[in-house]
Amino acid sequence: MRNEFTAEQWADPELKPAATQIRKCVHCGFCTATCPTYVVLGDERDSPRGRIQFMQKMLEEGGTPSHEAVHHIDRCLSCLNCRTTCPSSVDYARLVDKSRAYIQENYKRPLGDRFIRWLIASVFPYPALTKVMLGLVPLGKIAAKVIPMGRLEVMMKKASAPRGPELLTKPEKPLKRIAMLPGCVQKAVMPQIDAAASRVLSRRGIELVPLEGAGCCGALSHHLGREHESQEFAKKLITAWEAGRYDGVFISATGCGGYLKELQHVFPGDAEWQPRAEKFAAAFVDFVELVPPTIVTPPQPLRVAYHPPCSLQNGLKLNGKSEALLAAAGFTLTPFLESHICCGSAGSYSILQPELSNTLRERKLGNIMAGTPDVIVSGNIGCIQQLTDGVPVLHIAELLDWAEGGPRPDVMK
Repeated sequence: MRNEFTAEQWADPELKPAATQIRKCVHCGFCTATCPTYVVLGDERDSPRGRIQFMQKMLEEGGTPSHEAVHHIDRCLSCLNCRTTCPSSVDYARLVDKSRAYIQENYKRPLGDRFIRWLIASVFPYPALTKVMLGLVPLGKIAAKVIPMGRLEVMMKKASAPRGPELLTKPEKPLKRIAMLPGCVQKAVMPQIDAAASRVLSRRGIELVPLEGAGCCGALSHHLGREHESQEFAKKLITAWEAGRYDGVFISATGCGGYLKELQHVFPGDAEWQPRAEKFAAAFVDFVELVPPTIVTPPQPLRVAYHPPCSLQNGLKLNGKSEALLAAAGFTLTPFLESHICCGSAGSYSILQPELSNTLRERKLGNIMAGTPDVIVSGNIGCIQQLTDGVPVLHIAELLDWAEGGPRPDVMK
């Protein structure tokens, strides 16, 4: 694709990755078939190639981005489905990440928008603050009946009751020690996921060791364009990991995992931190990589709809592994249409773009429920919360743990 980037811009280590991807794009349009927002809206400006045109103009010319450009770039889910069909191998992640950071630095959003983004970045990365906010949700729901709260109401509707900590299970004779990242929102609302994962892995001689000194991975800040914050989170994470000796690094949320697997891109051109981040990323392992398919007899026959998170499909590229684990465990899988299309959760997207998020959610649930499953399973807390609506929704670790003799998940009781 023809571009007008200057020699000075090409020499900028932060801009060069995006400029390189823009040049690779041939505007063939193959990406439109797999882009969720284009599929539901039919607007070329809400397709990857349409957004790339906005990004090119914005990054080439500099200055204040147009309202139109920000509007359509904001609508991107970062599902990266477009990467799966691009014949030119355009790495769209490098484009949208740089564009979001540029918008964050050069565009003044309306006050309400700035506040909600600040709230997400200031609360959700910290489990203690998340629990405090969740504790205030009942009061907020009462106030919402009198005072319109816009997207704050969306946050309250999606809120889950905070749970207390759950203990991790250690194997009698550890064969491997894996550093486990503490997570943030999941730690506050669904700590049972990590507890279940630890039981499944301990049966295989794998010990999950909480990584002391590490906090949020920084994915939330990164996708909001708050690059300095995401870099600080990443530095803290890398430093904590380097201080110990582990056989890998793990987090049970694939949304975080997909981000961590490409952590080196958070430090473009940084001679110190980019190689350190690359070593950290190489050490990351997902739950389905640690668990080989094991034939067992589940406590009861179940029809299971497995929803593969976009981060697992397009970031970690581990398609099919979860389904193999569930089939070996004796569950009947119920395939459904458009399994590759995003459910609309996408981290903070469901709060920032509630209408589009809900459209994708209803489309996804309609396809899933056509197969009449008894339970929906996924590998990411965002997807689990997004799809909860009547039928029980579990993390894959919870269902496998139950099949192997662990406790019955609360939502199945």
